[in-house]
This record gives sequence, structure tokens and C-alpha cells, in this order.
Amino acid sequence: MTTLVEPSEGYKGKHGFEMWRRIFEVDKKYVVIKPIGQGSYGVVCSCINKKTNEKVAIKKIMDVFENRVSAIRTLREMTLLRCIKHENVVELKEVMMPNNWRGFKEVYMVYELMDTDLHQLIRSPQPLSNDHCRFFIFQLLRGLKYLHSANILHRDLKPGNLLVNANCDLKICDFGLARTGCDNGEIMTEYVVTRWYRAPEILVSCDNYGPSVDMWSVGCILAEILGRKPIFQGTSSLHQLKLIVTVLGSQSEADLEFIDKPKAKMFVQSLISQGIDFCRLYPKADPLAIDLLGKLLVFDPSKRITATEALCHPYMSSLYDPSCSPPAKCCLEGDVGENMEEPKIREMMLREIMYYQIQSS
Repeated sequence: MTTLVEPSEGYKGKHGFEMWRRIFEVDKKYVVIKPIGQGSYGVVCSCINKKTNEKVAIKKIMDVFENRVSAIRTLREMTLLRCIKHENVVELKEVMMPNNWRGFKEVYMVYELMDTDLHQLIRSPQPLSNDHCRFFIFQLLRGLKYLHSANILHRDLKPGNLLVNANCDLKICDFGLARTGCDNGEIMTEYVVTRWYRAPEILVSCDNYGPSVDMWSVGCILAEILGRKPIFQGTSSLHQLKLIVTVLGSQSEADLEFIDKPKAKMFVQSLISQGIDFCRLYPKADPLAIDLLGKLLVFDPSKRITATEALCHPYMSSLYDPSCSPPAKCCLEGDVGENMEEPKIREMMLREIMYYQIQSS
């Protein structure tokens, strides 16, 4: 239930709607249809742009500067999505101009509207055929090939971050944890990737890692589509490693060379398992899907298949045309720093908002 309310003082050119006991104040060209999600960050609503008759999703982030980490993630999403244009990556169409430049606390981000996400689809009773599975993974790989060619690691791929339409179009979203792969030697050890989709090199706290972390997540997502539940549901990082080795089997000394922390290496070496064949876990799956899964869920990141190699795999070959999947035109080298304070974040955020205003005008 939404109710039209008077906008706050100073909010010229905007109108407000009340939902879930929160006020949603947007430009007058947008009319709220219904709320579609909420969380600690704020509210997401579907809206219609009266000027274009286009439906969009608008996310309101409340108290954006209250938590510095959240503010940096919001800024990172703005910065990266302004530079990324691909049919398998969600489009950030606009960031609304705040009326109070100096003291704004809320940010309204306007995205293209999608019907659902892969998490909801996997959990639903709707049957998912082999063709569904292949098409979803194909689109995910196309989007990742583009991102990796632009030097971007997503770092938080999971079914909930893959938006889906009724016609099975898939788009990668949520770039708050994404980073450029070239961070001037900066060690990337902060919390990344929801645990169930976290690659072994992250679980053992390797100081440096690359696009292979995203490819591990693709393997976990493929397995989840095949089995309709997550393949590794660890309750801690150590438990997650145990579950991985239980399925993949004990690892050789050569396959553990990437682990740069002696205690972590000793722990993995202590895990003994014969492994479980993926064919046993997913007896009804296409053998080609099983073969691709085995090339994605590889413990040693240096031996894991890349996005481009995965697109050339026989499971994808009927869908993949290299000429229709060009790399990104630019390679991003900079990144939003982790140690910025509020004045700098605010300044950069306003600059991004201006860019989006120019882009959308």
C-alpha cells in the first residue's frame, strides 16, 4: 500500500510516497507502482517514468554516510556502472539530484526493472530444464567475460545478484564489492563473496587473487541450478573448506602451492577425502554440464577455466558466437579507495551524480 504525501521542505520538483512506514521522495516524472524489496539500506520500489512510459526500479539508500563502508560501496556501484554497458549487466540509468548538495543523507538510484532474481527462481517450484540452465550460465559467462576484460572483478556473484526476466534474460547486479583487478599492489583481503560462493583462495586468506574467484562462484551457481540447492553450505570458512574437499577430494602438494599462509596450507593438507563424482551428485544433468562444472570447481585457481574458455566449452558452443561478444572498450585501472573519509566520498558521489544527470538528459 502506497500513499502520496507532501515532500519534505526543500524538495522542489519531487513528490513523496509513504510505504512500509518510510517516505520515498522521487522526481515528479516518476510515479511509484509498488514496493519490491527492503533491507537495512532502505527500500526498492518499482516506478514508471511518465515521460518515457518506462518501468524502472528505484533504490532509496537511507543515511548513506552513516556507515563509511556502505557509502564507499554505493559510490563504487555508481562509478563502475557508469562505465559498464553490457546487455548482461544491469543498467544504472540515473542517480537523482539531491536538493541539498551540502547535507544530503539519502541517495536514489534508478535501475532498469527486472522481474525476479535467480535465487527466487531456483527456490520456486518452476521446473528448470537443461536449456534454462545452459542459457542462464551462458549469459552469466558473457557478462563476466566483458567485466574481466574491463579489469573488473565482481567478487560477490551469487543467485541473488543475478536478475532475471520472464523471457529468461539475465543481468549481473550489485557491484558494491566489485574491484578493478589492478589496485597498484594493494592487498585485497577484505570480506568478499557470500561464504557459500567463496573461492578456496579467499577462504585461505590469500593476499592476492584474480578473476578466478568469480569463476569459482559460477561453478557454485551452476551446481545450484542443477541441484536446486547450494552445493557447499558452510557455517564458517573452515567448515566451507571441509565441504569443498569432501566433494573435490584431497588436494596434491602441487595444487596447494598458491596458499601463502603455512597454517592454512597445513589445515587443507589435513583434510582427507576420496571425493564425490559430480555425476553422483547430479545424476540427471547433461554430461556436458557436468564436464563444465568440473572445470569451474577446481581448487587451484591457476587451473580453473576462464570466462572465455568456458564460453568455448561444448556445453556453450551452440550459443556462443565470439563476434557477438566483444571485450570492453576500456580497461579500468583506478578504484574507489577503502580509506576515504566522508567529505571526499560526498564530493566524489556528487560528481558521479552530475555525470549521470548529463547522461540521462
